[in-house]
Amino acid sequence: MHDHQVFAVKFGEAKAGSQAQYFLNPPAELHEQPGHLDFCVWLVRTAFGDVVVDAGFTSTVAAKRNRTHFREPSQGVRLLGVEPEDVSHLLLSHFHYDHVGDVEPFGRARVVVQEREMAFWTGRFAARAEFRRLVETEDIQRLVGLSLAGRVEYVDGEREIVPGVRVHRVGGHTPGTQIVSVESAKGTVVLASDSAHLGYHVTHDCPAKLLTDLPEMYAAFDTIRALAGSPELVVPGHDPAIFDRFPAVPGLDGIAVRIA
Repeated sequence: MHDHQVFAVKFGEAKAGSQAQYFLNPPAELHEQPGHLDFCVWLVRTAFGDVVVDAGFTSTVAAKRNRTHFREPSQGVRLLGVEPEDVSHLLLSHFHYDHVGDVEPFGRARVVVQEREMAFWTGRFAARAEFRRLVETEDIQRLVGLSLAGRVEYVDGEREIVPGVRVHRVGGHTPGTQIVSVESAKGTVVLASDSAHLGYHVTHDCPAKLLTDLPEMYAAFDTIRALAGSPELVVPGHDPAIFDRFPAVPGLDGIAVRIA
């Protein structure tokens, strides 16, 4: 077991409606809960190099999509003392606009994606309205360009990226959605990304509204629970509760927390 450090850093948020809007068949209690999503990226510090999970979206896309934006995701990584150019691997959970928009500052990183994710977003169904609205053309073009430049590392299923850090394809949310497991001194941390926008998805086995495959989403919950060293080490992709659950990084209260 490795003792990698894991951090979350917030770059934006969305507040509107109720929590029920994020669920396929929401329980009645969620209609009374205010809708609130945080947008974060994650930093994994290892002896084998610094790894970043997801790349958020830029201020330009935030203005286009009416999202509150505090800083570029890469600037958030800098707040944690890491230069984006020094990151060894950038792991992209999936290709929705809020996860792949600020890739360019990570100019030396190997970009790790699932084969099925690239195939889907360059394939026949990506232009259909319910899928198309969730991505930015420039983001997909950029990723294709990185692939042609030889910087994309394709995974089909599960792979160890550096010792103690693994990606696992779970699908469900998108065909190639992948989660990340990290060995830490606390146990195995699971960065669930949009396999679980909020902790409630996993704890109550309650699927999200945005999905491509419902059985795979249920199976993703099983995988998350099986991989995590404890329920407390499951980190949802957009849950503001993580800023209460984990200690703030000194000087970055409300911006960054240390998970492990």
